[in-house]
Amino acid sequence: MPMNDLIVILDFGSQYTQLIARRLRELNFYCEIFPYNKFPQSVPVKAVILSGSPFSVLDPQALPFDPDTVIGKYPVLGICYGAQLIAHKYGGQVLKSDKREYGKATMMVSEPDLLFDDMEPSSQVWMSHGDSITKVPENFEVIARTTDIVAAYRSAPGSMTYPVVCLQFHPEVTHSLNGKEILFNFAHKIAGCTPDWTPASMVSETVRRIQETVGDEQVMMGLSGGVDSTVAASLIHKAIGDRLHCIFIDNGLLRKDEYEEVLVSYEGMGLNIKGVKANDLFLNALSGVSDPEAKRKIIGKLFIDVFEDESHHLPEVKWLGQGTIYPDVIESVSVHGPSVTIKSHHNVGGLPEKLKLSLLEPLRMLFKDEVRRVGAELKVPSHLLNRHPFPGPGLGIRVLGEITREKVALCQEADKIYTDHLRQSGWYEKVWQAGAILLPVQSVGVMGDERTYEFTIALRCVHSLDGMTAEWSHLPYELLATISTDIINKVKGINRVVYDISTKPPATIEWE
Repeated sequence: MPMNDLIVILDFGSQYTQLIARRLRELNFYCEIFPYNKFPQSVPVKAVILSGSPFSVLDPQALPFDPDTVIGKYPVLGICYGAQLIAHKYGGQVLKSDKREYGKATMMVSEPDLLFDDMEPSSQVWMSHGDSITKVPENFEVIARTTDIVAAYRSAPGSMTYPVVCLQFHPEVTHSLNGKEILFNFAHKIAGCTPDWTPASMVSETVRRIQETVGDEQVMMGLSGGVDSTVAASLIHKAIGDRLHCIFIDNGLLRKDEYEEVLVSYEGMGLNIKGVKANDLFLNALSGVSDPEAKRKIIGKLFIDVFEDESHHLPEVKWLGQGTIYPDVIESVSVHGPSVTIKSHHNVGGLPEKLKLSLLEPLRMLFKDEVRRVGAELKVPSHLLNRHPFPGPGLGIRVLGEITREKVALCQEADKIYTDHLRQSGWYEKVWQAGAILLPVQSVGVMGDERTYEFTIALRCVHSLDGMTAEWSHLPYELLATISTDIINKVKGINRVVYDISTKPPATIEWE
């Protein structure tokens, strides 16, 4: 647990819960998300936020939570469902609306409050709820309204040990134009939290925790050439020096020429790296396997097997370092309220007993942009820091369906052409992530005077801040046309190129 002031966000299943954490972190406040029914014990908590929810406080299946758990013990901010829960519990009135209130609304401040410091009395907010607070409880007072409803209310000054403020709207959404100011005012001016969650403090705190955790023991870590593993290794190296042993495994599912390029990239960083060629091991094990979860699990198991073999050469190693980050945890395990597991990550969820190593995850509570900020603080070379995210299972989940060496080669060639064009055009640095996906679809084509029956490549390119949500990138038509022509002309076996224009959600960035 970092030594910064901790703001606990209790998750009731809202689609926006992670956004609350993102906004607070951007404002340099440290926060963590916990399930609504698993309030952290034995850790110092400075303030509490109750999230929104898809449930109604009026329904029999409403999540069973007693606000007395936090009211009067910490400064509390209730957002949407959290605000309704507090009103309902303490004698206010919450009624079902005639229609769901979703979208932009104008909030008008009716009572001055620290929550609205440095704001105009009228501002745009974002509503997303099916119930409305029509009456606030005794010892509470309305501080803002829209034309139709209560927009914000608070505990009356002096009525409680710690203040309670509640919002019917979502300040974490960018459509609430003063949302960041509201979150800052709650965290700093009402709850008294210090905005000291900076890259420098992230580095110093993480290094301290690694040193405390590892002591004089040695750590083994797999590197991928990606941002997460590179920054994680750099942090561990800063903490324990040459007691870190890094391994880069060629699983046959890397991008074209990536194995050699990554080894060269790490030269001079002092990461004590060893390359291991394991192409045949992985590709043979994946032969005939089409199910994406089965592929992920096979790849994850083989990574562990290779690490186990390598650990025999390093008998003093007691720890396995991994580049797990917060979105990996959120997407892999249902630990954040009533959320749903989307997909498994091979680097999330613990280690098998046979490895006899303890897990060290220095980035586990960081979002991707925070990882990059930490990397910049550590002076990680920009060509590594600015690389696009690449999935742990590699092309194993970008070659859809059954994997063969021939299909992997087709995907590698197409991906290389795609990436090269993005770099040459200046678009690589403008987008979050791009990659080529080989579809298990063959279609008829004509090349010269001959009929072809070949595979289809889908190009994926997205804008994002942390991978939790993503918008498809509007690449110029001329660039897409050039990339398509180049792939079809140069990669024998591909005769069709399509462009993915779906957002996350409802789609995910990777196809499998």
